[in-house]
Amino acid sequence: MSEFFEAIWHGEGVGDGGDLEEALQAYVAVKPEEGDWVEACAAEGAEPVIERFASFEAYLDNADPLERIAVTPQMISEALALLPS
Repeated sequence: MSEFFEAIWHGEGVGDGGDLEEALQAYVAVKPEEGDWVEACAAEGAEPVIERFASFEAYLDNADPLERIAVTPQMISEALALLPS
């Protein structure tokens, strides 16, 4: 079984991945127009977080996440920098 990660933004899932880096790259879906992740993450209600599940099946079964990883603007920026241009 492989772990599964879901990216949360403003309380809603915006993407997922098979590892932390891939889940962080899902934040490209909500990239701020000016590219200022510090400001975007500080916006009221943004509260970016990654939820880690034991497996994709656990996620589909609505299991509680094993952990909630607080996401920083730097984490998002570094992960997005790895995406192909």
